[in-house]
Amino acid sequence: MQKKHQKVQVLLDAIPHIKKFYGKTIVIKYGGSAQTSPELQEKFAEDIVLLKLVGMNPVIVHGGGARISELLNKLEIHSEFVDGHRVTSKETMRVVEMGLSGEINKNITSLLNHHGAKAIGISGKDSSIIKATPKDNGKFGYTGVITEVNGTIINNLIKEGFIPVIAPIADSAEPNHPGFNINADVAASKVAQALKAQKVLFLTDTVGVLDKQGNLLNSLDQNDVENYKADGTIAGGMIPKVDSCIDAIYNGVNKAHIIDGRVEHSILLELFTSDGIGTQFIRKDGNNNGIDIEKLLNEK
Repeated sequence: MQKKHQKVQVLLDAIPHIKKFYGKTIVIKYGGSAQTSPELQEKFAEDIVLLKLVGMNPVIVHGGGARISELLNKLEIHSEFVDGHRVTSKETMRVVEMGLSGEINKNITSLLNHHGAKAIGISGKDSSIIKATPKDNGKFGYTGVITEVNGTIINNLIKEGFIPVIAPIADSAEPNHPGFNINADVAASKVAQALKAQKVLFLTDTVGVLDKQGNLLNSLDQNDVENYKADGTIAGGMIPKVDSCIDAIYNGVNKAHIIDGRVEHSILLELFTSDGIGTQFIRKDGNNNGIDIEKLLNEK
C-alpha cells in the first residue's frame, strides 16, 4: 500500500507543472544516445505521448550526426567539423538528406505513432518551412544559416492534433538546389523562436554543461556562456548548443535547457519536477541588477 501511495504522491507533485505547461508548446531537440539506444527510444516515445495526453504541444527537431557519419564512412566520403558544425560537400549533402529525411525522420515518426501518438514527419524543405543561405559565404559548403522558419504551418499541424517531427534540412531560394544541412541544435532553437515556445529542451550525451573540473553548471546566463567559451570550458560541439540556448531565450522562448538524454524519462524529470535536471539558461536584464526575470515571472 505504501508504494501505491508513493505513486499517487508523484502524480500529485506533477499537477502544478502540468497546469503550468498545459496548452504550451515544448520544442525538443532529439539527439545523442537517446536517439540511438533502442531502450531510450522507447522511453522517449512514452514521454512525448504523455506530454500530448496531458495537454502540451511537443514539437521534435531531430539530429542524426552519428548515423550520417556512419553512412559517410561506409561510402568513403570525407567529412570534417569546424566549431561543432559539419562542412557539407555536395556528395555529403545527398547522404545527409537521405539519412535525416529518408531514414531517421520516418523511424522517429513511426515509433511515436506505434506508441499512440499522431506524429507526422516533415523536412524543412516541405512547404519551405525552413529557408537558409550558405553559412559564412559558403565556407561550410552546403551547411546553411537559417533565414526564416514558417511557424504558421507548424502551428497548423499542432492545431490538427499532430506532433511535428522535423528533419533539419532547409530549402534554398535557388531552383534545383540540393538544400542546406542545418545544425539540429540551431534548427531547434529557430523553430522554438518561430513558435514562441514555452521551452526548448536539448537532449544530449552529457549531464549538462560542465566546468573544467567536470562539475555540472546548473544555471547560465549570456555573460557566463561568453566567459566559458573564452577560457575553453565550453568548446567543440557544445558551442552550437549553448549559443542556440542563448539565442532562443533572447528571442521569444521562456527557457532553454540542456539535459542528459541518456537518463530514462529525462524529459519528464525536467518538466514535472521542481528541481529539474541538466543546465538551464536564464535571461537577465542589466537594468534590474542581474535579477532573473524568469523567476520574477514565476517560470521554472
